Amino acid sequence: MPITLPQLSRREFLKRAALAATVAGMAPQSYARLFGKSRDPHTFVFFSDTHIAGDAAKIYLNVNMADHLTACVRQLAVWPVKPATVIVNGDLAFGSGFPEDYTTFGKLILPVRALATMHLTLGNHDERENFWNAFPRDTAKLKSIPQKQIAVFSSERANWFLLDSLEVTAKTPGELGVAQLDWLARELDARGHKPAIVVVHHNPQFPKPTSGLLDSAALLALLAERRQVKALIFGHTHDWHIEQHTSGIHLINLPPTAYPFKEGPPSGWVRTTLARDGMEIELRSLDVNHPEHARVKQLPWRA
Repeated sequence: MPITLPQLSRREFLKRAALAATVAGMAPQSYARLFGKSRDPHTFVFFSDTHIAGDAAKIYLNVNMADHLTACVRQLAVWPVKPATVIVNGDLAFGSGFPEDYTTFGKLILPVRALATMHLTLGNHDERENFWNAFPRDTAKLKSIPQKQIAVFSSERANWFLLDSLEVTAKTPGELGVAQLDWLARELDARGHKPAIVVVHHNPQFPKPTSGLLDSAALLALLAERRQVKALIFGHTHDWHIEQHTSGIHLINLPPTAYPFKEGPPSGWVRTTLARDGMEIELRSLDVNHPEHARVKQLPWRA
């Protein structure tokens, strides 16, 4: 299963913060704002493609990735309510998932852990063993499919299915594989009474995948025939956009927390709030002047 980091108590957070050289650039006197807020059980937050290097000063494509993640964490820290869950959807590490990348990442996300449970999934720049070793006290390595991290968790208004598309570290394409697709079909069939939201790092790509999900067609066919599936959320392309599959499934491409590959697309994070018949989704851009910043979109569920 993807590594799940439980929410930290105030005591445990302060203990870990004292050991960290920096906590997302937050001064100790500001820690209080992480506690005492009410929780919205229907709101979920997404970070994706953080690309954190062991050296927090590293710059790539004119972006300091640690600074970008720090800014996102600060924004979430002052958000009026606590989210139900925060999901970081792959490519946590910068290049090849070195141990020091995850050490720095762990320090930068510490304030988020004071707010909510976190789910961490894998992308093509992550390395499984280093990733697992980075959080040994926080989770058991329960894997339904060997060497794949997959999980299901439930909220009041949806079931969430977290997939693992990492095939080879530092190679661009990704793949789920037959065993994981079979697992997904079984898990979806066992949970047909509630809307389903599927999360994976790599983007579905047609007609012939080259840099995205190699088994895109198999995944979309599986999802399309199960009417409880309402949305597929992914990252990888560093290009925020929303479209709709011919089946009616919403395809949500998360923005990078780190850097876009070209001028124009935003960096930032995404807030989603579930209704009984759909999802409200909002981009929180690090550039508040970006035309998509704070724009709220309503995505009704297919019948």
